Amino acid sequence: MSDLINQHYLLTEQYNNAQKLEARIQLHQRFSTNTYDWQRWVFDHLTNPPESRILELGCGPADLWRKNADRIPENWHITLSDFSPGMLQEARQYLQGTTQDFSFQHIDAQSIPFEDAHFDAVIANHMLYHVPDRAKALAEIRRVLKPGGRFYAATNGLNHLRELGELVIEFEPELRGLWTVGDTSSSSFKLENGEAELAIHFSHVHLHPYDNALVVTEVQPPFSGIYPNMDLPSLISGSCFVEGSFTHPSCDGSASASLSTGVSPFPRNSR
Repeated sequence: MSDLINQHYLLTEQYNNAQKLEARIQLHQRFSTNTYDWQRWVFDHLTNPPESRILELGCGPADLWRKNADRIPENWHITLSDFSPGMLQEARQYLQGTTQDFSFQHIDAQSIPFEDAHFDAVIANHMLYHVPDRAKALAEIRRVLKPGGRFYAATNGLNHLRELGELVIEFEPELRGLWTVGDTSSSSFKLENGEAELAIHFSHVHLHPYDNALVVTEVQPPFSGIYPNMDLPSLISGSCFVEGSFTHPSCDGSASASLSTGVSPFPRNSR
Protein backbone atom coordinates (compact mmCIF):
# COMPACT_ATOMS: atom_id res chain seq x y z
CA MET A 1 0.00 0.00 0.00
CA SER A 2 1.29 3.44 -0.89
CA ASP A 3 2.09 5.68 2.06
CA LEU A 4 -0.14 8.28 0.40
CA ILE A 5 -3.20 6.28 1.49
CA ASN A 6 -1.73 4.38 4.43
CA GLN A 7 -3.94 5.76 7.20
CA HIS A 8 -1.75 4.51 10.06
CA TYR A 9 1.37 6.03 8.54
CA LEU A 10 -0.35 9.33 7.78
CA LEU A 11 -1.79 9.62 11.28
CA THR A 12 1.39 8.67 13.12
CA GLU A 13 4.15 10.05 10.90
CA GLN A 14 2.81 12.91 8.77
CA TYR A 15 -0.36 14.37 10.26
CA ASN A 16 -0.37 13.50 13.96
CA ASN A 17 0.04 17.26 14.38
CA ALA A 18 0.59 20.22 12.05
CA GLN A 19 4.40 20.44 12.34
CA LYS A 20 5.35 18.85 9.02
CA LEU A 21 2.41 20.36 7.15
CA GLU A 22 3.31 23.80 8.48
CA ALA A 23 6.90 23.26 7.29
CA ARG A 24 5.63 22.51 3.78
CA ILE A 25 3.38 25.56 3.93
CA GLN A 26 6.34 27.70 4.99
CA LEU A 27 8.38 26.35 2.08
CA HIS A 28 5.74 27.63 -0.33
CA GLN A 29 5.26 30.94 1.45
CA ARG A 30 8.97 31.71 1.49
CA PHE A 31 9.98 30.61 -2.00
CA SER A 32 6.90 30.83 -4.26
CA THR A 33 7.14 33.03 -7.34
CA ASN A 34 3.41 33.70 -7.25
CA THR A 35 3.03 36.46 -4.66
CA TYR A 36 -0.76 36.07 -4.33
CA ASP A 37 -1.45 33.88 -1.32
CA TRP A 38 -2.77 30.42 -2.14
CA GLN A 39 -5.47 30.43 0.54
CA ARG A 40 -6.72 33.86 -0.53
CA TRP A 41 -6.85 32.58 -4.12
CA VAL A 42 -8.86 29.51 -3.07
CA PHE A 43 -11.29 31.67 -1.12
CA ASP A 44 -11.81 33.82 -4.24
CA HIS A 45 -13.49 30.81 -5.84
CA LEU A 46 -16.00 30.16 -3.07
CA THR A 47 -19.34 31.35 -4.46
CA ASN A 48 -21.71 30.33 -1.70
CA PRO A 49 -24.86 32.18 -0.60
CA PRO A 50 -24.51 34.73 2.23
CA GLU A 51 -26.16 32.18 4.54
CA SER A 52 -24.60 28.76 4.06
CA ARG A 53 -23.67 25.55 5.80
CA ILE A 54 -20.13 24.58 4.81
CA LEU A 55 -18.13 21.45 5.56
CA GLU A 56 -14.36 21.31 5.13
CA LEU A 57 -12.81 17.85 5.00
CA GLY A 58 -9.14 17.64 5.89
CA CYS A 59 -9.03 21.15 7.35
CA GLY A 60 -5.54 20.76 8.81
CA PRO A 61 -4.59 23.78 10.97
CA ALA A 62 -7.45 25.83 9.46
CA ASP A 63 -5.23 27.89 7.16
CA LEU A 64 -8.05 28.64 4.72
CA TRP A 65 -10.07 30.37 7.41
CA ARG A 66 -7.19 32.00 9.26
CA LYS A 67 -5.92 33.61 6.06
CA ASN A 68 -9.40 34.85 5.15
CA ALA A 69 -10.80 35.83 8.53
CA ASP A 70 -11.63 39.29 7.21
CA ARG A 71 -13.73 37.88 4.36
CA ILE A 72 -15.94 35.20 5.91
CA PRO A 73 -19.64 36.11 5.74
CA GLU A 74 -21.24 36.38 9.16
CA ASN A 75 -23.94 33.81 8.36
CA TRP A 76 -21.67 31.05 7.13
CA HIS A 77 -21.94 28.10 9.52
CA ILE A 78 -18.67 26.20 9.05
CA THR A 79 -17.87 22.67 10.19
CA LEU A 80 -14.13 21.98 10.20
CA SER A 81 -13.18 18.32 10.13
CA ASP A 82 -10.08 16.19 9.84
CA PHE A 83 -9.21 12.51 10.02
CA SER A 84 -6.40 13.46 12.43
CA PRO A 85 -7.49 14.42 15.97
CA GLY A 86 -4.18 16.25 16.39
CA MET A 87 -4.80 18.42 13.35
CA LEU A 88 -8.34 19.14 14.49
CA GLN A 89 -7.12 20.19 17.92
CA GLU A 90 -4.65 22.63 16.36
CA ALA A 91 -7.40 24.08 14.16
CA ARG A 92 -9.55 24.59 17.24
CA GLN A 93 -6.71 26.33 19.06
CA TYR A 94 -5.89 28.61 16.14
CA LEU A 95 -9.51 29.74 15.83
CA GLN A 96 -10.13 30.05 19.55
CA GLY A 97 -11.81 33.32 20.41
CA THR A 98 -13.14 34.01 16.93
CA THR A 99 -16.72 35.26 16.63
CA GLN A 100 -17.33 33.17 13.50
CA ASP A 101 -19.65 30.15 13.77
CA PHE A 102 -17.11 27.30 13.62
CA SER A 103 -17.70 23.78 14.82
CA PHE A 104 -15.15 20.97 14.86
CA GLN A 105 -15.64 17.27 14.21
CA HIS A 106 -13.44 14.22 13.64
CA ILE A 107 -14.61 12.83 10.28
CA ASP A 108 -13.51 10.16 7.85
CA ALA A 109 -14.49 11.38 4.36
CA GLN A 110 -15.56 7.83 3.49
CA SER A 111 -18.34 7.99 6.10
CA ILE A 112 -19.64 11.53 6.71
CA PRO A 113 -21.95 11.59 9.77
CA PHE A 114 -24.54 14.05 8.44
CA GLU A 115 -27.94 13.60 6.89
CA ASP A 116 -28.59 13.87 3.17
CA ALA A 117 -28.63 17.34 1.56
CA HIS A 118 -27.28 19.08 4.66
CA PHE A 119 -24.54 21.36 3.28
CA ASP A 120 -24.46 24.15 0.72
CA ALA A 121 -20.77 23.49 0.09
CA VAL A 122 -18.11 20.89 0.85
CA ILE A 123 -14.39 21.71 0.61
CA ALA A 124 -11.61 19.11 0.28
CA ASN A 125 -8.26 20.71 -0.47
CA HIS A 126 -5.15 18.59 -1.02
CA MET A 127 -6.58 15.56 0.73
CA LEU A 128 -8.45 13.34 -1.73
CA TYR A 129 -5.20 11.62 -2.73
CA HIS A 130 -4.96 10.39 0.88
CA VAL A 131 -8.39 8.69 0.84
CA PRO A 132 -8.20 4.90 0.30
CA ASP A 133 -11.69 4.63 -1.29
CA ARG A 134 -12.21 7.91 -3.16
CA ALA A 135 -15.33 6.67 -4.95
CA LYS A 136 -16.97 6.07 -1.59
CA ALA A 137 -15.85 9.46 -0.29
CA LEU A 138 -17.13 11.28 -3.38
CA ALA A 139 -20.47 9.51 -3.10
CA GLU A 140 -20.66 10.62 0.52
CA ILE A 141 -19.79 14.21 -0.41
CA ARG A 142 -22.51 14.27 -3.05
CA ARG A 143 -25.00 12.75 -0.60
CA VAL A 144 -24.53 15.47 2.05
CA LEU A 145 -24.67 18.32 -0.50
CA LYS A 146 -27.95 20.09 -1.12
CA PRO A 147 -29.23 20.09 -4.73
CA GLY A 148 -27.32 22.91 -6.39
CA GLY A 149 -24.64 22.80 -3.70
CA ARG A 150 -20.97 22.99 -4.62
CA PHE A 151 -17.96 20.80 -3.99
CA TYR A 152 -14.56 22.52 -4.04
CA ALA A 153 -11.42 20.39 -4.31
CA ALA A 154 -7.77 21.24 -4.76
CA THR A 155 -5.05 18.84 -5.84
CA ASN A 156 -1.66 18.77 -7.54
CA GLY A 157 -0.52 17.96 -11.05
CA LEU A 158 1.87 15.25 -12.21
CA ASN A 159 4.87 17.58 -12.18
CA HIS A 160 4.20 19.14 -8.79
CA LEU A 161 7.57 19.43 -6.97
CA ARG A 162 8.96 16.93 -9.46
CA GLU A 163 12.58 17.94 -8.87
CA LEU A 164 12.36 17.50 -5.11
CA GLY A 165 10.53 14.20 -5.55
CA GLU A 166 13.29 12.86 -7.80
CA LEU A 167 15.89 13.77 -5.17
CA VAL A 168 13.89 12.16 -2.38
CA ILE A 169 13.41 8.95 -4.37
CA GLU A 170 17.11 8.80 -5.22
CA PHE A 171 18.57 9.59 -1.81
CA GLU A 172 15.84 8.62 0.67
CA PRO A 173 14.16 5.51 -0.79
CA GLU A 174 12.15 4.88 2.39
CA LEU A 175 10.17 8.03 1.54
CA ARG A 176 9.39 6.78 -1.98
CA GLY A 177 5.82 5.96 -1.03
CA LEU A 178 4.98 9.65 -0.55
CA TRP A 179 5.90 10.58 -4.11
CA THR A 180 4.14 9.80 -7.37
CA VAL A 181 6.49 11.58 -9.76
CA GLY A 182 5.23 10.96 -13.29
CA ASP A 183 2.60 8.50 -12.05
CA THR A 184 -0.18 8.50 -14.66
CA SER A 185 -2.18 5.71 -13.03
CA SER A 186 -5.60 6.29 -11.51
CA SER A 187 -4.29 5.38 -8.05
CA SER A 188 -3.41 8.99 -7.25
CA PHE A 189 -5.84 11.89 -7.56
CA LYS A 190 -4.22 14.48 -9.87
CA LEU A 191 -5.25 17.47 -11.94
CA GLU A 192 -4.77 15.33 -15.04
CA ASN A 193 -7.19 12.55 -14.05
CA GLY A 194 -9.40 14.29 -11.51
CA GLU A 195 -11.99 15.60 -13.97
CA ALA A 196 -12.99 12.16 -15.22
CA GLU A 197 -13.20 10.78 -11.69
CA LEU A 198 -15.31 13.67 -10.43
CA ALA A 199 -17.59 13.72 -13.47
CA ILE A 200 -19.06 10.41 -12.31
CA HIS A 201 -20.62 12.23 -9.35
CA PHE A 202 -20.97 15.84 -10.50
CA SER A 203 -22.55 17.27 -13.62
CA HIS A 204 -20.17 20.21 -14.16
CA VAL A 205 -16.44 20.19 -13.49
CA HIS A 206 -14.43 23.40 -13.88
CA LEU A 207 -10.65 23.54 -13.45
CA HIS A 208 -8.91 26.72 -12.28
CA PRO A 209 -5.10 26.34 -12.38
CA TYR A 210 -2.93 28.22 -9.92
CA ASP A 211 0.36 29.03 -11.65
CA ASN A 212 3.38 28.98 -9.41
CA ALA A 213 6.98 27.82 -9.02
CA LEU A 214 9.45 27.59 -6.18
CA VAL A 215 12.87 29.21 -6.31
CA VAL A 216 14.63 27.82 -3.25
CA THR A 217 17.82 29.60 -2.17
CA GLU A 218 18.41 27.69 1.07
CA VAL A 219 18.70 24.02 1.94
CA GLN A 220 18.53 23.21 5.65
CA PRO A 221 15.75 25.53 6.85
CA PRO A 222 13.02 24.54 4.40
CA PHE A 223 13.76 20.85 4.13
CA SER A 224 14.70 19.97 7.71
CA GLY A 225 11.16 20.56 8.95
CA ILE A 226 9.58 18.50 6.19
CA TYR A 227 12.00 15.55 6.27
CA PRO A 228 13.75 15.71 9.66
CA ASN A 229 15.42 12.33 9.12
CA MET A 230 16.80 13.16 5.68
CA ASP A 231 20.59 13.03 5.50
CA LEU A 232 21.13 16.45 3.94
CA PRO A 233 24.95 16.26 3.83
CA SER A 234 24.74 13.04 1.80
CA LEU A 235 22.06 14.53 -0.44
CA ILE A 236 24.17 17.65 -0.98
CA SER A 237 27.26 15.66 -1.88
CA GLY A 238 25.30 13.77 -4.51
CA SER A 239 23.70 16.80 -6.11
CA CYS A 240 24.67 20.25 -7.24
CA PHE A 241 24.73 22.98 -4.59
CA VAL A 242 26.29 26.40 -4.79
CA GLU A 243 26.90 28.43 -1.62
CA GLY A 244 24.15 26.63 0.26
CA SER A 245 21.56 27.06 -2.46
CA PHE A 246 19.48 24.13 -3.68
CA THR A 247 20.34 23.98 -7.36
CA HIS A 248 19.07 20.72 -8.73
CA PRO A 249 19.33 20.04 -11.59
CA SER A 250 21.13 23.20 -12.80
CA CYS A 251 23.81 25.19 -11.02
CA ASP A 252 22.62 28.76 -11.23
CA GLY A 253 22.49 29.60 -7.53
CA SER A 254 18.85 28.72 -7.01
CA ALA A 255 16.44 25.87 -7.49
CA SER A 256 13.39 26.03 -9.67
CA ALA A 257 10.81 23.47 -8.57
CA SER A 258 7.79 22.88 -10.73
CA LEU A 259 4.42 23.46 -9.10
CA SER A 260 1.15 22.31 -10.53
CA THR A 261 -1.99 22.77 -8.49
CA GLY A 262 -5.51 24.03 -8.83
CA VAL A 263 -9.01 24.13 -7.47
CA SER A 264 -12.35 23.22 -8.97
CA PRO A 265 -15.91 24.00 -7.91
CA PHE A 266 -18.20 21.10 -8.72
CA PRO A 267 -21.98 21.74 -8.53
CA ARG A 268 -23.97 18.73 -7.39
CA ASN A 269 -25.93 17.33 -10.30
CA SER A 270 -29.59 16.44 -10.25
CA ARG A 271 -29.15 12.69 -10.65
